[in-house]
Amino acid sequence: MAPPLTTETFSRSFTLRAAATLIAVMFVFFTFILGIAVFREWRGAETQAEQRALSASLVVSTNVRWLTQLSQQSLQRIDEALGSDLDQNAGSTASLVRDAVRALPGNVKSYVVSADGRTLFSTDPSVKPIDVRDREYFAEPAKGQLWYFSPLLVSRLDGAQIFVISKRLERRGEFAGVAIISFDVALFQEIWESLDFDDGSTVGLFRKDGQLVARYPLAPGPLDLSKYVLFTDYLKKSDLGNYRTISPADGVDRFVAYRRIPGTEYVALASLSAQGALAPFWRTTITTLFFAVPTALMLLGASIWIVTLLHKDQARSLQLTQALGLNELLVKDTHHRVKNNLQSIMSMIRMHALPEELKGDLQNRIAAMSAVHEHLYRLDQFSDVNAKSLIPAVIEPLQKTMTTRIIHTGYDIEDFYLTHEAATPLALLLNEVVTNSLKYGMPAEGEARLDVSFTRSADGVPKLQIADNGPGFDPLLPSTGLGARFIRALVTQLGGTFHYSFENGTFFEARLARDVVKSLLASREVV
Repeated sequence: MAPPLTTETFSRSFTLRAAATLIAVMFVFFTFILGIAVFREWRGAETQAEQRALSASLVVSTNVRWLTQLSQQSLQRIDEALGSDLDQNAGSTASLVRDAVRALPGNVKSYVVSADGRTLFSTDPSVKPIDVRDREYFAEPAKGQLWYFSPLLVSRLDGAQIFVISKRLERRGEFAGVAIISFDVALFQEIWESLDFDDGSTVGLFRKDGQLVARYPLAPGPLDLSKYVLFTDYLKKSDLGNYRTISPADGVDRFVAYRRIPGTEYVALASLSAQGALAPFWRTTITTLFFAVPTALMLLGASIWIVTLLHKDQARSLQLTQALGLNELLVKDTHHRVKNNLQSIMSMIRMHALPEELKGDLQNRIAAMSAVHEHLYRLDQFSDVNAKSLIPAVIEPLQKTMTTRIIHTGYDIEDFYLTHEAATPLALLLNEVVTNSLKYGMPAEGEARLDVSFTRSADGVPKLQIADNGPGFDPLLPSTGLGARFIRALVTQLGGTFHYSFENGTFFEARLARDVVKSLLASREVV
């Protein structure tokens, strides 16, 4: 027969299950944290690659913009140097053409081609008589286009990859020929090397219609990307940006950054190979895992040790919880009994043959103390007393019992949490001052108003203000009656001072001790 399932047996079984659960949770948590760390490293490597590519595209853009402007200036100088007749002054004109392109970087060659396709001047020592009228850099200016920016071309002279900028030449309003500057794509090697790129990373230049102009390392040949996502999507949304893609030119996974080059027909590109960009991430991940495995084993040992400690403390925690619950129940019951006893005293006062005014004063004072205890047990608050809920709980019953008039009451109360010792004297102080206002401070006719404020002054002192719009009273009277002595005693108990003023009604202000307010917690829920 199996042994009976006693409380002790159940507790031990529960502890073992809790221990197993804790270990599993700790491992899951460790794995989760490790996963977050790896993800952050991976995302950081991607972000760094994107930023580096974007910076590199700016370098390409700056160089190309400068190159384009300088080329257009050089072509303009060539146009001016040719004079009114392109065929005249061949010797001096050739020298001027060479001077015009001397400042351009790289292996630059310039040509002047007449309208009939003849090469009149060239800085290329190996130039051959080739008819270039079928080339777009000649045909487009011939049709009327002033400037032409070519895509990637393969030179028919030496097979090198080149790109061309050409300018239409006009004489007497007629097409006279084309001035041409040809750049070797190897010019981009200097930009690529200055960026310290690996062999899988590239710099490139495209026309805005998607035609490749230049790329280093060199592309296999001309390339049309007009149907590629860069030109069908990204450039339509923004003039610069980055993305990750498999290159259509060579199938390599890269982080690509692009930007339009202002004032030109070009789009600058820079791309980092994903393999090279993420290599530091993989090195860091391997190092992290190298340390993570021993850490996991130590975590296992620590989890078992923690479970052992928790098992020892379980009984003690249960006893403390039971004792705390019992204490809270006793405190709550005490406040409830005190409230009931105060109400019994009020009933006894009503039964005695006392003057009605004295009965009312006593009952109101006891009601104020009762409100504090009701506030404590009803809201399950045994040390903190919320002024924002306590003050109306004291004042509103006074208005209902002392007058049938409608009193327009305004409150300006911050979320003060009073100390338990200060709650009762503050409630009694409110009772005395408001009772005076309701008895003597209400106007005979018109709207009756009572304003109650409990805030902190600029120097942090709690400040209670009560004002009515009644006729006021003799300033000497507050110092002689029983109520006045009671007010003075209560303010003294609260560690403060008070004064009256009489302008447009009666105004009472008491500045209390700082420790009356236990805390000012605007973030706590106001009950």
